[in-house]
Amino acid sequence: MGTPLDGVGQGSFGDRQLDGLFGDRAVGLYIPVSFNRFDLDHAQPFAQTYSLLSSFMNSDPTHPDSLWSPNRQASKLSEAIVRFIFGAFALVSVLTTLGIVATLVFETFEFFQEVPIWNFLTDTKWTPLFKSAQFGIFVLISATLLTSTIAVAVALPLGLFAAICLSEYATPKTRQIIKPLLEVLAGIPSVVFGYFALLFVTPLLQKIVPNLQGFNALSAGLVLGISITPLIASLSEDAIYAVPRSLRDGSYALGATKRETIVSVVLPAALSGIVSSVILAVSRAIGETMIVTLAAGQNPTLGLNPFVPIMTMTAFIVQVSLGDTPAGSLAFKTIFAVGMTLFLLTLVLNVFSFWFVRRFREKYD
Repeated sequence: MGTPLDGVGQGSFGDRQLDGLFGDRAVGLYIPVSFNRFDLDHAQPFAQTYSLLSSFMNSDPTHPDSLWSPNRQASKLSEAIVRFIFGAFALVSVLTTLGIVATLVFETFEFFQEVPIWNFLTDTKWTPLFKSAQFGIFVLISATLLTSTIAVAVALPLGLFAAICLSEYATPKTRQIIKPLLEVLAGIPSVVFGYFALLFVTPLLQKIVPNLQGFNALSAGLVLGISITPLIASLSEDAIYAVPRSLRDGSYALGATKRETIVSVVLPAALSGIVSSVILAVSRAIGETMIVTLAAGQNPTLGLNPFVPIMTMTAFIVQVSLGDTPAGSLAFKTIFAVGMTLFLLTLVLNVFSFWFVRRFREKYD
């Protein structure tokens, strides 16, 4: 069987001859084809390559066996399996959230069948385990907000200043060393923080504040602030570090100092990320359990005195969950009423954070 080179004498292929061989598929195809008769005797590899290339060029793309249409059935099957697995995991998360909310709603509804919601919101005492039970939820809310406020007052300056230092002043090598060390605090169990507040911070504060009692909101709030500092520092540092370098260079070009650039340019540009980190830290402080249970005590007192024992919402849930309260009783149902209140507080914070980020987020090209 002859090859496309048979009968070719001395000379070379021109563009017209290439068009005859490949038709309109010769566009962009370069083949060095200047041969003499001696070259043609040794050109079998080129002939075989031409045969394969010609069959590829002349194949029908719509044919199932065409080289233009490789078999994708296995790839489509694997994609479908992966999509199903990912969707199943996402569905588990959604169903878990819905199950938690449904449980809280159902049990809270049962609680309010026995306790008027007006008493729940207006009573000034919280004694659900006593014979003369009272259900003033604001006693627990005030204690929770007190410890959370102290914690944020500690964590916000520490975390924000640490973030600015790591992002704007520290060298890359120093940043790589200090940031992981700072984030180690986030991995310490909260029960360790609780005993640290009870056995170290409280005796230390009692030397400074004579009227400070053994269980108090001050030491619990201070240690709680230390525990949430890595959260603010890490997320704020990421937000500050993500500010484009061009904004800093533009500020320096206008004659601004480094401090002025940070205060007037960098921090406003990273404001949405910083606020999100603070709100996330506040949600973490509101939901903290062991630190406030061990260090703040379990005395439900309405007020904002940080020197006396208090009881937060999470501390009350721990107290009732110890096993002494009969399941199905009114005292047991208070767990879900308090849990629903806690859920609504964190939900409001998260909705505000979502709105704030969408409203004030800066976008750069």
